[in-house]
Amino acid sequence: MSRIANAFKDGKAFIAFVTGGDPSLARSEEFILELIRGGADLIEIGIPFSDPIAEGPVIQEANLRALAAGTTTDGIFGLVSSLRKKTEVPIVLLTYLNPVFKYGYERFFAACETAGVDGIIVPDLPFEESGEVRPIAAAHGVDLISLVAPTSDVRIAEIAEQSAGFLYIVSSMGVTGVRSEITTDISGIVAAARAATQTPVAVGFGIHSAAQAKEIAGVADGVIVGSAIVRIIAEHGEKSAEKLYEFARAIKEAVQ
Repeated sequence: MSRIANAFKDGKAFIAFVTGGDPSLARSEEFILELIRGGADLIEIGIPFSDPIAEGPVIQEANLRALAAGTTTDGIFGLVSSLRKKTEVPIVLLTYLNPVFKYGYERFFAACETAGVDGIIVPDLPFEESGEVRPIAAAHGVDLISLVAPTSDVRIAEIAEQSAGFLYIVSSMGVTGVRSEITTDISGIVAAARAATQTPVAVGFGIHSAAQAKEIAGVADGVIVGSAIVRIIAEHGEKSAEKLYEFARAIKEAVQ
């Protein structure tokens, strides 16, 4: 069983996102281990990028902080390699197509395999064009995780059929960020996806509280929390570890 599949086998999965290198790679490792200690079942690490078009202000600013701290793609691979010596929790990278293309597809996914990366999310890679990346990722044991948006409609089944790792359902239109209310028909999208695949279904974008996480977990197989975690790091900086542990523990207790 893959590490990603293992994260979903005992119930609802809590997926925690951090921007790698914010405020430093050393602190990212510390913070990720605290999130895992608090109950995170899967870690999503954002590779900092100058034009993160799917992100709202909170994660955009985290990208800029990480880049200003000198974080590179190789630095993120080093972070994953170091984490792999301490945990078997699955690790998924979130990046954009330009950095992967620039690095070189074969070289990038070979580095993923060496470091111990389990999956990759590329928000600006259209499903219809994913064929140039998917087989290379698969050859190196990396799941290319597909996204389904509220507007995917008739494409949901097609996307779900080719899904790997988990299927990422975007809860709301727009960019990432905390939302006081999620009005999308999540249950309808999840039902359409489950009719086409047995791949676990996780929901992200906007989830920031234990109450929201509990509600989403009642429908989906996993809950993804990003901006709320990144905001804690923005507020507490180097001293975020305990706050992140407490937040992760509250979310995990809510989704169980």
